[in-house]
Amino acid sequence: MGKYPIKIGIIGGSGLEDLAKRVLTDPTIIEKDQVQNDFGVPSDKIYLGNISGVPVALLSRHGPGHRVSPTTVNYRANLEALKSLGCTHILASTACGSLSESIGRGQLVIPDSFIDRTNSRKGTFFDGTSSKYPGVCHVPMEPAFHPATAEALAQAGKALGQSVKTGGTIVSIEGPRFSSKAESKAWRLWGGDLINMTTCPEVCLAKEAGLLYAAVAMATDYDCWRESEKNVCAADVMEVFQQNVSKVTELIVRAIEIIRDMEWDEHIDDLKNLIESGNVSAKD
Repeated sequence: MGKYPIKIGIIGGSGLEDLAKRVLTDPTIIEKDQVQNDFGVPSDKIYLGNISGVPVALLSRHGPGHRVSPTTVNYRANLEALKSLGCTHILASTACGSLSESIGRGQLVIPDSFIDRTNSRKGTFFDGTSSKYPGVCHVPMEPAFHPATAEALAQAGKALGQSVKTGGTIVSIEGPRFSSKAESKAWRLWGGDLINMTTCPEVCLAKEAGLLYAAVAMATDYDCWRESEKNVCAADVMEVFQQNVSKVTELIVRAIEIIRDMEWDEHIDDLKNLIESGNVSAKD
């Protein structure tokens, strides 16, 4: 047992709203007003429980019935709520469009970088609105996703015999609209492998909050760049995700078992030190 008790926050994206009913042992519900914080209230109530003996906290990113759009998700309140409940890690799921011929529908990808094309979201905790995050913090975003946590997802895929691609760049756009064809082709030229609407600022905020964050992305479509494919639509995205949701669920459960058996004290301390060293004004 390390000095930090491990607790996994699971942020479920499109199609994973009912994950708590399928995988949690002894679930209890924390209503969202109970974890209201300096940044507001989270998207939905939070389910607490256990998976393979590991305490977890599960939150639906888009709230009940997918009523919260990507732009209006309160990413800061979501992550601060999970942190306040003692989470040390975040495992996030996200539905994505593929920008690569090598990534087909239903393919799972563990990304390692991003391109942020959002423009209307609160992107930092360190903006003077909370005494918990004083000063100005310049957090390095390489590596963007926590490598050891991402590796746990990769190992889970191997253990399950799943086809899981490790590494890839997500282009995160503002939404809620999808890309134009010119944009979609541009993201490919920029080196994007996947496109979604929720990775940013979630991944950045998780790092600022000292949470070890990794994601599993599922390709559900080809956006609109591929001439031989029909253009993306929301109904098709949800259909493909639902057809493959069991793969994501199995992967997350197995990754939690792997995380349970790893040592995390050094990783958590390293991230704490990184945040402290990046804060240029907190001690002024």
